[in-house]
Amino acid sequence: MQKAFKYRLYPNKATEKRLYFVLNRCRELYNAALSERKDAYQFHQRMTLSRNEETGQVIAATMIATLQVKTVTYYDQQNALPEIKHELRPEYEEMAAHVLQDVLRRLDKAFKNFFRRMQNGQQPGFPRFQGRNRYNSFTYPDGAGWKLDVCSEKKGLLHLTKIGDITVKLHRPIEGTIKTVTIKREVDQWYVTCSCEVPEPEKLPLSSEDVGIDLGVTHLATLSNGEMIEHPRTFRRAKKTLGKRQQALSRKKKGSHRRERARRLVGKAHRKIRNQRRDFLHKHSRQLVNRYQVLVFENVQVSSLVRRPKPKQDEQGRYLPNGAAAKGGLNTSILDAGWGTFVSMCTVKAAWAGRTLIKVSPHYTSQRCSGCGQVRKKDLSERWHTCDCGTELDRDVNAAINILRLGTSQHRKV
Repeated sequence: MQKAFKYRLYPNKATEKRLYFVLNRCRELYNAALSERKDAYQFHQRMTLSRNEETGQVIAATMIATLQVKTVTYYDQQNALPEIKHELRPEYEEMAAHVLQDVLRRLDKAFKNFFRRMQNGQQPGFPRFQGRNRYNSFTYPDGAGWKLDVCSEKKGLLHLTKIGDITVKLHRPIEGTIKTVTIKREVDQWYVTCSCEVPEPEKLPLSSEDVGIDLGVTHLATLSNGEMIEHPRTFRRAKKTLGKRQQALSRKKKGSHRRERARRLVGKAHRKIRNQRRDFLHKHSRQLVNRYQVLVFENVQVSSLVRRPKPKQDEQGRYLPNGAAAKGGLNTSILDAGWGTFVSMCTVKAAWAGRTLIKVSPHYTSQRCSGCGQVRKKDLSERWHTCDCGTELDRDVNAAINILRLGTSQHRKV
């Protein structure tokens, strides 16, 4: 089984300069390889679609056979690396060869994902060129080029070939056998992620409790037993500080040192929001997995929920109110809650702990009465469920009970 361990790095100035050097060279290679693939494809298209103006016949077959036009693959670019290093880019000699190969492998993976999504009927974006603030990591794909020494319980030393030694803060012990090592920059901090092969862990003792979980914006999660997990509203709390820093960034001259410092402050604000949200979700997902044997969630499509409403027009072409402002506030709360991340964390932790996680259809879970099963349609503003059968309870608790009932019936069929 694979497990990742992420640790903070503390490089000195000379080592950090080498890290930036390797990162920039990897980004340049990625963009150059992407440009080569893109140019080869466009040239192939021009040859295929070219026509003789006099006869109107396609002459691409002869030209392609003469020019030996073909698609550039990962193996073509990898085989060309030694020649590029010796003749065109001698600075690549100062980098580990496997790091450069992994850059080409990353680009090849991006193209494979692009074509796979195209075949599935989706609308993916074409692999894009990476700016210096978008390409943030490089990887040692095997055991060569690095070595990690554990100096004490909380401190280690990472040796990177042709880069140097870097102090590592081991906030938790590393497990298993390290397979790959990834060095990543986050704003102005450096981290190392070790992907390890670990033995299958011991499962948690069986629990007699099952739970249905309804995700919301008033509360992050409402459990079928009536308990609630409050919405952290991490972005809302930091919105004022983030807004001031973004305004200061917009006033700085492009390309100046002051703009770079302002950009880092904005990045730090976003990093703090992300870390706070992930810390909150990690803790509560761990509590749920430790306590319950079966966890049932709605199979919510967040991307569909946060979709922008379509504009409305009257007969004269004037735009009518479509609720976009209110929908924008709701979308912000949904994204701030991190529903998808929360469910993903619970899924991973449940798999490691031997728990069962089930996703059910969200249709009518909040409209159907948990007491008698009758559908009682309610607006989103109605937060209390009342039924003729005498059932009265919170709307989200009613939905969580329905979710648990659907998950239990689905689990029994399996």
